[in-house]
Amino acid sequence: MLLRGRERQRVAVDALVDRARVGRGGALVLRGEAGSGKSALLDAVMDTYDALLCVDVEEIDDDLLQLAREVQDTRAALLIATEGEARGLPSVTLEPLDAATSVRVLHDLVPGLPSTLAADLADLACGTPLALVELAGSLTSAQLGGIAPAPEVLPEHSSLRQRWRARFAELSPRAQHVVALLAVDGEVDPGTLDPDAVSEAGPLADPRRLVRSALLADVPLVQRREAHAELARTLPPGARRAWHEAVTTQDPALAAVLTAHAEHARRCGDFATAARDHDRAARLTTDPEEKAHSLLKAAADHWAHGEPHRSRAVLRTATKLTCTPELRALMDLVVGGIDLGESLPDVAADRLIRAAKGLVGTRRELAVAALGFAGEAASIAGDHRRYTEVATIAREIRLADEPPATRLTLDHLVGMLATFDGRHDEAVPALHGVMDLAGRVPGPQARIWASQAAYVLGDATRSHELATSAVTAARETGFTALVPWALVYRALSALLLDQHTAAFTAATEGVHAATAIGQHNAVVDHLTILALLAALRGDTDTALDRIDTATEQITRRGLTRPGTFGAWAFACVDLARDRPADALDRLRLHPGHAGIKVMAAPHVVEAAVACGRPSTGDRALRRFEQWAGTTGSTARLALSHRCRGLLESGTADEHFEEAIRLHRASGTALELAKTELLYGNRLRRGRKPKAAREHLRDAVHIFQSYQADHWVERARAELRAAGDSTSEPKDHPELTPQQAQIARLVAEGATNREIAARLFLSHRTVEHHLRNIFARLGVRSRVELTRRLD
Repeated sequence: MLLRGRERQRVAVDALVDRARVGRGGALVLRGEAGSGKSALLDAVMDTYDALLCVDVEEIDDDLLQLAREVQDTRAALLIATEGEARGLPSVTLEPLDAATSVRVLHDLVPGLPSTLAADLADLACGTPLALVELAGSLTSAQLGGIAPAPEVLPEHSSLRQRWRARFAELSPRAQHVVALLAVDGEVDPGTLDPDAVSEAGPLADPRRLVRSALLADVPLVQRREAHAELARTLPPGARRAWHEAVTTQDPALAAVLTAHAEHARRCGDFATAARDHDRAARLTTDPEEKAHSLLKAAADHWAHGEPHRSRAVLRTATKLTCTPELRALMDLVVGGIDLGESLPDVAADRLIRAAKGLVGTRRELAVAALGFAGEAASIAGDHRRYTEVATIAREIRLADEPPATRLTLDHLVGMLATFDGRHDEAVPALHGVMDLAGRVPGPQARIWASQAAYVLGDATRSHELATSAVTAARETGFTALVPWALVYRALSALLLDQHTAAFTAATEGVHAATAIGQHNAVVDHLTILALLAALRGDTDTALDRIDTATEQITRRGLTRPGTFGAWAFACVDLARDRPADALDRLRLHPGHAGIKVMAAPHVVEAAVACGRPSTGDRALRRFEQWAGTTGSTARLALSHRCRGLLESGTADEHFEEAIRLHRASGTALELAKTELLYGNRLRRGRKPKAAREHLRDAVHIFQSYQADHWVERARAELRAAGDSTSEPKDHPELTPQQAQIARLVAEGATNREIAARLFLSHRTVEHHLRNIFARLGVRSRVELTRRLD
């Protein structure tokens, strides 16, 4: 388990051994810090190969360097593990593990480890495998049960910590002082300190949290105080200096200075600094209510910065303090915001509704924000009752002269409820108002609401513009927590525009952004969008992989909205595999999200007609037609006419021709190709082969441009059935977006398992794609593929 994330280094070792077996041996240096897994890799190598020479040294001396030269081009292999330099020998570096791999290692070590605790431990370990082992081994039952907070430092008996303590004791007084300065202030730049002392300190000058937290616990108090005092004297006026002055003087009045600096950092979008200074202000405050306020602000800043695990840690401290009703409501708002991304959405909705009710009389702007988040939580849960409650409160508290920022959120909730209820005449003006207000309200959240409104109204171009603007604004203002959310609507709007590559890029980016900040619910949102994209292109294996990856979380967390996207994707797989009855049951019987079920209606119609149950399709189509007709979306009206063409007999040609015209007007090429395929099929069965061939040739051409291989073959089969003898397949070296991404990762040296983890695919699916890539490009190995892409 400690070799997770070390696949590339193991490949390099295996390659060395393979060369040695044919008389082309040599040496390989494994470089890495203490605890990076060098010894574990050496042990694994010695368990695999009986006669391999392995050494673990602090520095490579001249004798070892000479030995490395002597084994060159012999049948011997020398593997050297060191923290030092490679001295010109071939080497691979054991870099810190990424957060996702660290969490997987922790789950290997402690099955059933709560995800929030795993995130806390991974954050503290900073990617050091041995630290993960030692932290996992130190957990108490209270910590595992969520009663006690997560560790803030390696355990006292930690071998890493003992090693650092011993090294600190061996340092000169000058180097010890440098280490103390770096320990008490992680923002001290080692480049501004005595270079000789920094060099002597070596790994103890590491500014990462793992080393700093251990040194803060182990550096003697008198030396820490001396470091604080020097920084209080030498730093320029500001929050950092105020903190060191406060530690030195214990003056509680400096809490106000730190709070002012924190608020300024918030306004500048520097939520990490704001969290730090609010937390420090809380430590200086003696009044419980003021302390709780500061801690809640710190927790909110950590959440905004995309660190929910740190936010929860701060909240655990805040809950122990005496709280007023307003403070409890504020706590519900922060906790509900975190839960929205990583916990049960129905629980988050209830907490946020409670926060809104508790704040509406005193902190109205925050109450409206809580309602907006509550609506999103209810939507994720597919809970129409809760959404109705949220929108009802929004309607009741809305003022005639409501300010733009709060009016936008309230009107959004009211408009979305009207949409879910099928009251589109009421929804349209409310949602248009949201779009109009977006230009007057700063910040990413307003643009997310407006992008969703534009998407519902069928204005895909405007929705995509607003979502892209929201992503940019979230990053520029430091509001990292909103990036995955904004990417959902960038992906969906690109899909509505039939821009599948843009949708794939946005959703893939969303998976990684959400994973990095622990927003598990958003990960599932993006995975199911990726599944739908693959299913629509006919890439059924990839679609099922995505669905399988998301299903456990959908079931465990009650994520009805992504669950409905997943069911829609699965139904598209069924249709691609000629299982219309399965597709119909999946879409008709799934107790899903009302809005998404309406969006999926065209596939219900397609399945129902193929099953000989047109009345079922007609019922589903009526709600879709009402929505498309009221909003005037050209792309959706095209789908509506396609469906009528499938359902009607006498007027089928008119509906298909109008659908084709509207597809072309809206630029939705892939849907145009599917309409021409369906129309061509009907024309062929109606004994109009010439007319059928015209549409089917267009369909083949479009499907080829989307690398939709399954649909290319389906359209060619129809062409052959219509008497076209020129529709045999030809070589097409173009790669699909996913194949291109896999090929790039192979060229970068990634193994199949690394690619699978990166792209959230199974190992089997990666192998399947690689076989297709090799065949398309006419290459026979990863080396040839890499050369082809250079």
